[in-house]
Amino acid sequence: MIDFPTFAAAFHAHKASNPNTCVFLGLDKNLDRLPDPSESAAFDEVESARRLLVQLDDVEAPDFDTRLDLDLARLSLERDISELTRLLNGDHEPTQKPRASDGIGDGIFMMFINDPRPGKDRLSDILSRLAHVPDYLEATLERLDTPVERWVAMDLEKAEGLPELIETLVAWGDELAFPDKARLRSVADQAISALASYRVRLAAMPTSTNIHLGDEESRRTVALRGIELPLEELHGIARDFLARTHETLDDLRARLVHRHKLPADTTLAGLHTWLNERYRLKVPADQLDKVLEAYEDERARILSFIRERDLFPILDRQDMKILRTPPFMEPSIPAGAMVGPAPFREGIRRSLVYLTLSSELLDEHTRLGIPNMMIHEGIPGHHLQLATASTHPSIIRRHFDATDLAEGWTTMLEDYILDLDYMGELTDEARFVAKREICRLGARVGIDLFFMTGDKRFLDLGVDVDISSSDPFVAAGNLLQSLTGFVPGRVQAELNWYSQERGYPLSYLTGNHLVWALKRDVIEAQRGKLEGLALDRAFHRTFLHAGNMPLPYLRRVFAHEGLIPA
Repeated sequence: MIDFPTFAAAFHAHKASNPNTCVFLGLDKNLDRLPDPSESAAFDEVESARRLLVQLDDVEAPDFDTRLDLDLARLSLERDISELTRLLNGDHEPTQKPRASDGIGDGIFMMFINDPRPGKDRLSDILSRLAHVPDYLEATLERLDTPVERWVAMDLEKAEGLPELIETLVAWGDELAFPDKARLRSVADQAISALASYRVRLAAMPTSTNIHLGDEESRRTVALRGIELPLEELHGIARDFLARTHETLDDLRARLVHRHKLPADTTLAGLHTWLNERYRLKVPADQLDKVLEAYEDERARILSFIRERDLFPILDRQDMKILRTPPFMEPSIPAGAMVGPAPFREGIRRSLVYLTLSSELLDEHTRLGIPNMMIHEGIPGHHLQLATASTHPSIIRRHFDATDLAEGWTTMLEDYILDLDYMGELTDEARFVAKREICRLGARVGIDLFFMTGDKRFLDLGVDVDISSSDPFVAAGNLLQSLTGFVPGRVQAELNWYSQERGYPLSYLTGNHLVWALKRDVIEAQRGKLEGLALDRAFHRTFLHAGNMPLPYLRRVFAHEGLIPA
């Protein structure tokens, strides 16, 4: 038998073998290296995961938490293997997915913007990483085999934005009086030149257009996210959700048309456009950074509202930084995104919230939409959940990526906070905009399932829209735009992300569905014992303090705590 701490340490070492992962985890190791994009490195990672799976069967599990952690470790390791070996077009998917820009830029940018070490120490590691850029790009090109056309376009666009980041780092070296400025300049020039060559060579490669994994790989991909529902049931949940949401929208439309004295035949899309215009931020197109100030103000207002009511347990040592999405990340961040605190870094738990700003997207930053975004991304949303989870004593849970739990929590909160009258006299307006946008959750299920399986029936969500195109991005784009009213740029960025992050897009609605089901079960089980805000507080505390895990696993925690029947 193997004792659990020994296994957990081996699991940790496996997860921390990637240098970029070390950056995001807050580990001071491998920070001067780029990841190895070669096929042999992927093979080594797969073999490491398989060895741990063999060991796992011999680990002692004397208590509830250990048994739960081992089940989570098994799921995580099996997902690691799947993501490196699942088949697309007869070969492993990573051989057709050029992500060199992510591999270079993600870790370097995080070290620049969210690393507490002295600037010169960080820049020394960044310099070393930049020195490896030419070799990294060469290894990426060697690994690629007939990449997917859409994914090539994405990486080309991202790579075009990386020189701006590199020049920012060189300027930072001047500010720091970095002792090796001359080498930094030389290495930066070599990296920029290598990126230019990479873009030419990548653009010249033969490509394919098929992004569909097929039925069997798709079902396994969803199951390895911890989602224990058949694809057909997920599709049904999306159809039902959209039908209910449109009933709510029709009711809200009638009330708002009457209240604002608009023409009786004003459509959902027309009302959405009118509300965006009326409540938009008055920011000049050349001063988009002022949008960030509005988000900071809203962040403070929400936190005050929550503290007054003692709704959630909030860590003392936590912080959140709101910043503009850097150009190299814009192709895969449609409107906003959040990077949670480094779970193995001591001290303040700090998250980053990215906002993608452009004149085209300015209408989406309104006095109605900004509160919803900050509820979702900040406190009580992603930042609070992930900051709290990062303090959990379990190594396994601090490593685990539970998208249904994270997105289910945040999308539940969007309704919950409105129900508490946070928006006051603008509640109907805010709920209309939120419901209009949350239609994306239903679209994401259908599009995610379609992109994975190739079965266009998953795009049939009861919406009258043309999905006849043989181009999957055109058919899916028509559905998404019809349901949400997103501007074209956001539609395309959303589709970029959906196509690469298999099973993640559908996690939003799936998580929302499962969180509300769990809440209803807690209400029923606690009837006559815990009710109202007292029940809400118990639900929030148990949810946040459990750590990261898929929602079916979280139900075990609620049962173990006596909040629902075992």
